Amino acid sequence: MHFDFHNPYASTRLPIFARNLVSTSHPLAAQAGLRMLWKGGNAIDAAVAAAAAMTICEPVSNGLGSDAFAIVWDGKELHGLNASGPAPSSWTLDYFRRKYGESNAAMPRRGVDSITVPGAVAAWTALSERFGKLPFADLLEPALEIAERGYLLPVVVQQKWAAAMPELGGQPGFAQSFLPWGRAPRVGELFRFPAAAKALRCIAETRGSAFYDGEIAHAVERFVKENGGALSARDFAAYRPQWVTPVRKNYRGYTLHEIPPNGQGIAALIALGILEKFDLASLPVDGADSQHLQIEAMKLAFADVHRHVAELSSMEVTTEQMLDDAYLESRAKLIDMKRAQHIQAGNPVKGGTIYLTAADENGMMVSFIQSNYMGFGSGCVEPGFGVSLQNRGHGFSLAPGPNQVAPGKRPYHTIIPAFLTKDGQPVMSYGVMGGNMQPQGHMQTLVRMLDYRQSPQAACDAPRWRFNQGLEINIEQQMNKAAVQALLDRGHRVEVIRDSYQDFGAGQFIWRAGDPKVEGYGAASDFRRDGLAAGF
Repeated sequence: MHFDFHNPYASTRLPIFARNLVSTSHPLAAQAGLRMLWKGGNAIDAAVAAAAAMTICEPVSNGLGSDAFAIVWDGKELHGLNASGPAPSSWTLDYFRRKYGESNAAMPRRGVDSITVPGAVAAWTALSERFGKLPFADLLEPALEIAERGYLLPVVVQQKWAAAMPELGGQPGFAQSFLPWGRAPRVGELFRFPAAAKALRCIAETRGSAFYDGEIAHAVERFVKENGGALSARDFAAYRPQWVTPVRKNYRGYTLHEIPPNGQGIAALIALGILEKFDLASLPVDGADSQHLQIEAMKLAFADVHRHVAELSSMEVTTEQMLDDAYLESRAKLIDMKRAQHIQAGNPVKGGTIYLTAADENGMMVSFIQSNYMGFGSGCVEPGFGVSLQNRGHGFSLAPGPNQVAPGKRPYHTIIPAFLTKDGQPVMSYGVMGGNMQPQGHMQTLVRMLDYRQSPQAACDAPRWRFNQGLEINIEQQMNKAAVQALLDRGHRVEVIRDSYQDFGAGQFIWRAGDPKVEGYGAASDFRRDGLAAGF
């Protein structure tokens, strides 16, 4: 890819160039990955080490009880890994109706009845077994060290930590694990997590079996049942991550790859498929016309995704139907350049997250994402092993439809890694974390890079918008004021947000600069986190 490296936006970051790179939202995690590369490991070893470290360094976003997804370029082809966990075997409709009432259609947002089987640890072991070079135990050494010795809390992580305390302070195990002095740690205070260190040691020694078939699974079962939930050790033992073929869509001569449903990555593909019908490059990059087109395309994509996407076996349409060019052409024709619209789902039938990426000089690249979903997930933390459990069950519905809860079913998922190729060859591993901001970030940054030739760091630093629902959008305060007013004039209901961390996600990018052994890679890291792109 050929970029214009002039950055027109205020930035605290510069792109990094090296033959071996790791880019994450916390410097200690990036360095954990580099340690594996220095030891002779590959990009997979680096990604797993960084992911394990992130469970300690950024517990506001992920933990040992997270889910994960990955896309791997092994040097010859792409592989997808879906390590999202299913509903417990006891999660029937009757289970929730008895506990929460017949008229309730919403799944619990927090607590033990929002927890599905965690998949992240299984992702680490699956990736290591299939592609890794180093012993699995070596990969967890940096995370174990950080958990035992502690680390000083950085600025952005502390902000979300403190914000979560009022809602989650009363959840089982939360205060014991994350409020060590009866409050959130302050910036620069030392936080240790000895319980998680104990878990990491067990996971390392057993290659993950202690988590799914041993003492950690049984400890989580006891903890959940003591607090009125149904997740069991049998649910853990039955779990296996799935290797999948990424779904893809061509855009401007490149191909974007995403994990297929139950994830929302297809939303980015739909939006880009719609935008390809327009000459975006002829419009000013930060002008109202370009932003309006992207917003409306994203609204069209979300309308279909929220109506149709669920676990593949439960969907009423196929991904091929949702990405069909003729169908996307019909959706593109619905966009009115002069006004914002309420968008409804079409009929395609014919007749809080951490993201990291790593690459090595032998050509392997990894796009990896791991999340507890909302900040601190369910808020429930098994105290003996420090397992902070996700709340992915909130992604189910109790109402009829493809995403209705059922035993052993995977919920609708927000976390999505991305990978870009051209003519079947790797170009870039990237992701933008942050709830439903993720496909929006995938689309906005890729448009900037492919239509406007902005560098990945400039695409990170550029102001973003976020579609919420109806006509409502959030916009970062640094966006062009004339463009904001023009969007208001077209009927968008705009709220300008000063806190970029809460609403606009954060990206990590690694792109090939040429032959990995000669030119290597470039990397960019988003200023909206405490992160770091590091390499050698």
